[in-house]
Amino acid sequence: MDTSYAVFCGIDVGKGEHHAVGLTAAGKKIYDKALPNDETKLRAVFDGLAAHGPVLVIVDQPNTIGALPVTIARACGHDVAYLPGLSMRRIADLYPGQAKTDARDAFIIADTARTMPHTLRRVDTGDEALAELEVLVGFDDDLAGEATRISNRIRGLLTSVHPALERVLGPRVTHPAVLEILSRCGGPAGIRQAGKRKLTTLAVKHAPRMGARLATEILTALETQSVTVPGSKAAEIVLPKLADSLKEVLLQRKTIGDDVERMLDDHPLSRVLTSMPGIGVRTAARNLLEVGDGSAFKSAGHLAAYAGIAPVTHRSGSSIRGEHPARSGNRKLKRALFLSAFAALGDPTSRGYYDRKRAEGKKHNAALICLARRRCDVLYAMLKNKTHYQPPVTAAA
Repeated sequence: MDTSYAVFCGIDVGKGEHHAVGLTAAGKKIYDKALPNDETKLRAVFDGLAAHGPVLVIVDQPNTIGALPVTIARACGHDVAYLPGLSMRRIADLYPGQAKTDARDAFIIADTARTMPHTLRRVDTGDEALAELEVLVGFDDDLAGEATRISNRIRGLLTSVHPALERVLGPRVTHPAVLEILSRCGGPAGIRQAGKRKLTTLAVKHAPRMGARLATEILTALETQSVTVPGSKAAEIVLPKLADSLKEVLLQRKTIGDDVERMLDDHPLSRVLTSMPGIGVRTAARNLLEVGDGSAFKSAGHLAAYAGIAPVTHRSGSSIRGEHPARSGNRKLKRALFLSAFAALGDPTSRGYYDRKRAEGKKHNAALICLARRRCDVLYAMLKNKTHYQPPVTAAA
């Protein structure tokens, strides 16, 4: 039990109103009411609870709809913590009852903070720069998802009307030259009608090196199919619109990326993160948002477990033995570490470790997870010591 606080205020946040439950260190309930998402009401409740002694405010969502109570709690001088959703769901099974109510959830949040403080995470929204960065990175994630959706729609449409053409354009669908051809010419019929000269001109303008080759590959693919598949006429109308939409989304991503980079440059840890091979602006921003300065984790192993890249041991007697990939963890952080490991394969040190894991029989993704786990140790040390990445020194023969 954590006795450093006199009151544990658990808040189940909501859009219109929250529900708050206040428990003393002994577990006595001293507050249990719906709480309007209003500054005056929130301050009044926090001030009332503070009459009993030091208050810890715990939320189940620190951003978006939970940002106001977190900000007001800090303005009132109270500590704030965050109970992750996965932990919340697992802990809820330990409490009696099957009902899913705001009051029950708020009680579980408060009681968990009182009895199991190790399950809590620090809330970094008090750092204004990180709060601003969170908004930009969140929008960038939305744009990335939209770009993927539109790309898949274009590839699916091309596959349905002309599979050979999709095999040429699909893997390059986000390239400016391909998007310009789709935007200006449309589908297979429009591209065929444009002719080699126009195709080459459009392609070379946006891809000087591969433009002529791309135009030749497109025309060759068109010759492999003589029939017109039903839906082709509609595809000629839709494809240019999809291409224009994708161009706009990619342009927005570029603009937001520049904004993220400028904001990231103002943070003292940005240079530390980007000094590591494979970590660019976007992955550095995500690491900073999810990990901070690393002080919330006791060791690199704790950080790896939080990210879901540490292997989970399964052992029961003599029948079940072995280690398996974790299915839990912070998915955003896990993805950032995985992508940075993949991007680091051009680095000799990372490539050598990856090749050794492949030689042991591991598949590509498994070897990348191993590499991400190894890099997690280095990243933790860099954040803890505030030092830039230093490649390992090879012992002289």
